[in-house]
Amino acid sequence: MATSEQVAQLAGVSRATVSRALNGSARVSDEARERVHAAITALGYEPDVVAQSGNSPENYIRSLQTRRVAGAIMLHATDSRIQALVHAAIPTVFIDRMGQGSHATYVKSDNMDGARRATEHLLSLGHRHIAFLTGQTVDLAGMERLLGCQQALAYAGVAPDPGLVRQSGWNIDDAYEAARALLAERRDFTAIVAGSDLMAMGILRALTEHGLRVPDDVSLVGFDDVEFSQYTNPPLTTVRQDRVEMVRAAVHRLIAMIEGTGEASPLIIPTQLIVRKSTGPVPKDIH
Repeated sequence: MATSEQVAQLAGVSRATVSRALNGSARVSDEARERVHAAITALGYEPDVVAQSGNSPENYIRSLQTRRVAGAIMLHATDSRIQALVHAAIPTVFIDRMGQGSHATYVKSDNMDGARRATEHLLSLGHRHIAFLTGQTVDLAGMERLLGCQQALAYAGVAPDPGLVRQSGWNIDDAYEAARALLAERRDFTAIVAGSDLMAMGILRALTEHGLRVPDDVSLVGFDDVEFSQYTNPPLTTVRQDRVEMVRAAVHRLIAMIEGTGEASPLIIPTQLIVRKSTGPVPKDIH
């Protein structure tokens, strides 16, 4: 079932913010608190259920049936669970995973278009040597975001450089190490597109440690527009996912399927490029 980390990602906040929201802390804004509780409701987050996440797909389905679960909203479901739920009679809506069946559908962001827009933004600033530090491409979001970046290069007639594409985990530490490895090998790029805002944080640290300024030396774009992205130094240019709409649409579809009043139709939600201070023109000494 859902974890606090998944709640945090869907709500676009940190795990600490999720904890503070659940504890009623005054340090959490009303808007953030609303997103957290919406994500909890959408994901059916129950701390006591987390320990069951290691069950086999068959046992998992049986556990849902035993508990008489009317329906499920799934974030970050494994391929085996997706297949099990698609073939089960339990109404299910996947978020950012593609599962489709008579009792299953999905809601996802337009990852390809968002990544394409981010890359086009850099191209419009004169960047041609752009590095891409993506999440694992075995994940749907990672693959789609990389394809969107490559699509923008192709439209602009810029030949892709396989050496400037690196994969890592979606977290800060893994992205930091991947950026360090890239910087140790080459320094001919003028911009980086990160697979997520968390990854951008790790990349930003690696660039700073190498004496590189953002955006004076290297421009940086993230993806997600999580809560902290506007407070980084510099504030992060990123691609905003409409999480509120994703949750609303997922809940609406699930209720319709449970009540038999609507079809299990998928929905792809547009993203929005948010330009802040981490991107700028190509440095003048680059020719």
